[in-house]
Amino acid sequence: MYVLCSPCILNPALRADGITKPSDLEAFERTKARCDAFGIDMVPLPCPETLFLGPARQPGTFLERLDNPAFFRLLDELETRVRGILAQRGPPLCIIGVNSSPTCGVTSTYYGSRGDEPPRRAGRGVFLSRFPQVAAMDTITFSRYRVYLAAPLFSEAERSYNSFIAGLLEKNLFKVFLPQAAGDDSAGRDRNTQEQLFTMNKKAIEQADTVVAVIDGADADSGTAWEMGYAYARGKTIIALRTDFRHVGATEHVNLMLEQSAVVVTTPEKFLEALNAPPLLKGDR
Repeated sequence: MYVLCSPCILNPALRADGITKPSDLEAFERTKARCDAFGIDMVPLPCPETLFLGPARQPGTFLERLDNPAFFRLLDELETRVRGILAQRGPPLCIIGVNSSPTCGVTSTYYGSRGDEPPRRAGRGVFLSRFPQVAAMDTITFSRYRVYLAAPLFSEAERSYNSFIAGLLEKNLFKVFLPQAAGDDSAGRDRNTQEQLFTMNKKAIEQADTVVAVIDGADADSGTAWEMGYAYARGKTIIALRTDFRHVGATEHVNLMLEQSAVVVTTPEKFLEALNAPPLLKGDR
């Protein structure tokens, strides 16, 4: 399995002067960590901007600096090179791009202004747009792969279901912290053990990018509800999975405060979509 990626993810020095923020570098490192964790080869794309403008350059939009026949000829040459990789290696998992880039943006790009148009517009950059058949993800989205799985764990049925959900996440390239697998699996807890478990689980929430919470039942499990509340206060994304068809009100699936702090989905497939799971090749999922 491999991904094509913007070369600046592997070498940030290729970016225009002054545009790289600490959050960008963090996303690049986590993108690489995710690929390392799941054995995904990172194959860098050529950098059209560096090849055309040089490594030392000021930021600019496509219309300002790249909209000319010589640059399009370069793109033709680079497209041929990348299609050679695709022919040799087969389809990649996806392309990992960098949003706002005039060439390698995924969902946004600094294209430039015509008339009253804003310089930034939706869509792929001019290089990535040449490969519409290949799914693309922004590096920030791809880098968010650490999941804390919050769920009741007090019966064999609950623990089995939690293991199923954790396995599904791991198959879709997410690193999962599952409390029951980390020792929170017994009623025989002295006060010291309770404190250790609390500290461990709290730290794992803090380190997670996303909390996936199982909220089945007439009312959500109290520990799960606390974990969701703490995650929300920390600014984490929360995906709540509720397969229970009962409602607690005319319009509410579950407690109002939990529902308003999370994206509530009703099937495992829908929570993978909400998590922006990478588009695994057919048969790999």
